[in-house]
Amino acid sequence: MKLNIIKLIALLAIGSSVNAYAAEGGDNKASQLQMYIQPVDYTNPIRLWHPYYDYWMYQGPVVEKVAITKFTEAYGDVGMCEVSQSGKALVWLQPKLFYNPQVQLFYGEVTADVYKGIGEHLGEYVGKSQVRGFLNMHAEASIEEAYALAVADVVAKMQADTSLQTRMSNKAKSSTAESTPCGMVTLFPTKKIRAMSF
Repeated sequence: MKLNIIKLIALLAIGSSVNAYAAEGGDNKASQLQMYIQPVDYTNPIRLWHPYYDYWMYQGPVVEKVAITKFTEAYGDVGMCEVSQSGKALVWLQPKLFYNPQVQLFYGEVTADVYKGIGEHLGEYVGKSQVRGFLNMHAEASIEEAYALAVADVVAKMQADTSLQTRMSNKAKSSTAESTPCGMVTLFPTKKIRAMSF
C-alpha cells in the first residue's frame, strides 16, 4: 500500500513538471507554415530497382532537407511539425520516387495537401520531376535533384493558387481557432494504396 502511494506521488510530481514545461513551451510563436512528413518515410526504406543491383533509401530526410529550403524561400517562416506547435497552415508532404533503369531516369513526385484550422482542406498540389542519372554513380545527388525539382513544382503550383496565397499573405495575428495545430496529423486520411505499398 505504501509503495502504491509513493508511486502515485512520484507520478503526480512528474506530471506537474511536464505540465509546467509544456506551459513554458506554449509561448512559441506560430510559424506561418508547418510541414509534416509521415514517420514511415523516415523508418521504412524504399527500393530503387536495377537488374544487377538495388538501391535502398529513406525518403523522409531527403524530402525534409529539400522542402525546408524551397518552402522557406517562398513563404519565409516554415517549420517541421511537432506536437505542441501550430501555424497558419499545415502542409502534408507525401513523396514518391521511381527509377527506370532502361532510360536512366529518376521520376520524382511530391504531393502536398494543405490544411488550415482544424482540418479544413485547402487543396492538393502535385509536383513531378524527371532527372537523368545512374543508380550506381552519384545516386544521392540525382535523388536529391529529383525531389528538389518536384518540391519546386509544388511550390510554384501553390503560389499560382490565388485563394491559397491570400491565406498565406494574411499578416494579421491568427486566433487560436484559425491556427492549425500539428497534433491533428493523426486525423489525416491515409490513402489505402499508400498504406499497403510496403
